[in-house]
Amino acid sequence: MEIVFALAVGTMAGSGIYLLLRPRTFQVIMGLSLLGYAVNLFIFGMGRLRIGDAPVIDPARGMDPALYTDPVPQALVLTAIVIGFATTALFLVVLLASRGLNGTDHVDGREPDKP
Repeated sequence: MEIVFALAVGTMAGSGIYLLLRPRTFQVIMGLSLLGYAVNLFIFGMGRLRIGDAPVIDPARGMDPALYTDPVPQALVLTAIVIGFATTALFLVVLLASRGLNGTDHVDGREPDKP
């Protein structure tokens, strides 16, 4: 399971970096989103990938930390998802305003050469 998870995070991060290097503004925004999701999954994975364990202390199970998942990465990822959604919405509004002013979403303001 850890290998599949690591491959998924690596693929998302690589795709995000590829899209960040593209000349169109929309692709840059999607690249930032993918890179943010990859970082969120990485942080979530740092809290031990355990299935079926409680995130809070249950007196019946005891106080051994190995029996529980770490709730801090879950809280951090939840906060990062909300902030990432808000910044993506802000970027899209700026993209629409820029496209309305310039007539294109190309980074340098001109259309790329068409074959």
